[in-house]
Amino acid sequence: MALYSIGDLARRTGLTVKAIRFYSDRGIVPPADRSPAGYRLYDLDAVARLELIRTLRDLGVDLPTIRRVVDREVSLPEVAAAHAEALAVQIRTLRLRRAVLTAVARRGSSPKEMDLMHKLARLSEDERRRLVDGFLEAAFDGLDTVPGFAGIMSSMTPELPDDPSPEQVEAWVELAELAQDPDFRAAVRRTAAGLAAERAGTGDAPPRPDAVVLARDHARPALAAGLAPASSEAGAAVAAVVAAYARDRGLPDGPDLRRRLLARLEEANDPRRERYLELLAVINGWPAPEPLAPALGWFTEALRARLG
Repeated sequence: MALYSIGDLARRTGLTVKAIRFYSDRGIVPPADRSPAGYRLYDLDAVARLELIRTLRDLGVDLPTIRRVVDREVSLPEVAAAHAEALAVQIRTLRLRRAVLTAVARRGSSPKEMDLMHKLARLSEDERRRLVDGFLEAAFDGLDTVPGFAGIMSSMTPELPDDPSPEQVEAWVELAELAQDPDFRAAVRRTAAGLAAERAGTGDAPPRPDAVVLARDHARPALAAGLAPASSEAGAAVAAVVAAYARDRGLPDGPDLRRRLLARLEEANDPRRERYLELLAVINGWPAPEPLAPALGWFTEALRARLG
């Protein structure tokens, strides 16, 4: 059986004599024998162990784990899988940090804002989910059985990717702050409750056209035609929406119904809601939503002009 001195091992493996002695002293690469002068001698198994140790150390595997591998207490595939997952987590963290720093550099953020951006961006997926779930629960608690509301909740859920762009990090930070705003939460809750009340009792029937959609669809052509909200031509659009709104809800047209419709539209025209949807599209990589404000602003002005 061929035996090798520490110097021989160093030449065969490319490791230093000091490193081999370190592994030998810790029992990871034990000597097979000793020379008459008392020097440690190693066999081919030591060569194989040292080459495996060098590879694992280059990959960042810690010494206790390496010992378990060479002693066959744990398989190499198990260690490789665990460290691959650990590296994936580190890579995601580094990508987030890069995106945060890029966003800070572009915005000229203050140290306080940078700290907030970093804290919010580096939240784990579970932590981000809890933050979003808290917002959605505050807005939709008890309304999930209303027809169509499961889809609404899903459409309002942000999903920050593992490799976000600086724009997505900025959008996530702003959306997270907005979602924690008690006033905004209360406003979304009022809008959701109002919509739920309008959809109550529909059973399995398709949801009735939402007042916001009705107003938007009738306002767009009027806006494109340059009609003034107080013009007589605008009255036709108002009358059509009010008639559909009254018919679908089984209510008579009149000042009370029109005031109710006006309140619903003004609530939906909250600029914070529109900003939330814009940020959501950036985070999720969706196309930018068409702004509602111009159409709803035109229609509410037209409706208000006809309340007297």
